[in-house]
Amino acid sequence: MPADAPELPAFTPREDVDTYFIPRLETPEGAPEGARLFDPTIHVQGAWNEGEQHLAASAGLMVHCIEQHEPRDDMQLAKITFDVLGFIPLRPTLVSVRTIRPGRTIELVEATFSVDGRTIIVGRAWRLSKQDSSPVAGADVPTMPPLEECTPYSMSSMWPGGFIHSLDGYEAEPYVPGRHRVWLRTQLPIVMGEQITPTTHFLSVIDGANGIAVRVDPREWMYPNVDLTVHLFRQPDPTATGFDTTVAMGESGLGVTMTSLHDIHGPVGRIAQSLTVRKL
Repeated sequence: MPADAPELPAFTPREDVDTYFIPRLETPEGAPEGARLFDPTIHVQGAWNEGEQHLAASAGLMVHCIEQHEPRDDMQLAKITFDVLGFIPLRPTLVSVRTIRPGRTIELVEATFSVDGRTIIVGRAWRLSKQDSSPVAGADVPTMPPLEECTPYSMSSMWPGGFIHSLDGYEAEPYVPGRHRVWLRTQLPIVMGEQITPTTHFLSVIDGANGIAVRVDPREWMYPNVDLTVHLFRQPDPTATGFDTTVAMGESGLGVTMTSLHDIHGPVGRIAQSLTVRKL
């Protein structure tokens, strides 16, 4: 830490609660109107560093705040992109949300995730109006095997961290480097004591995609994602999140994780994550 950096108050994430974040009543002086402060628990802990937040939990918190922002029954989440601007400390977290493109049938909402006054993640979400498109509904995407036909699977065999330990996994087929099909689910709410929408609960594990089909051992190489983009073509069932995932890596330090996203009823959308690939 630079000599002139302010000394931060100590923070120890709680281990005795079954939730990812605990809301605080107060917000820091000068925070944007409507901003909310949350304490992460040990279940938010990341896999690369014990002092970081896992992007999946952080993104889930942002989706929760977006869903709470000026909610409308006639609108639905269609796309959300998270850009990660740096290391995500496992410390009290401020989330603010604003509408930057209001509209009758199309809205663009922006969420900012900051820690100790520093913006860490920026998320932008398109909300589109609900219409009756059932006559043309369909997707030419291979389906995942049903959850009950899959084999119990633990990400903890390859990854450490509180968030990974909070997940239940089931694999549809044996893992091969760069390719895997897995169901993940969590029993924990993203925020203690608050109503969580089905979409929020479903999306709160999606950054796990980058850890289920790894091409190389994460103890030998790093390949964190700097973004996460989700497209939905229908609203998901929160029972479990299915990942049909492929990882590709190039020769100059670039990679991408590509996922067909499923719920228990079938395909529901897609995920893409840009990777920075580095030898440890």
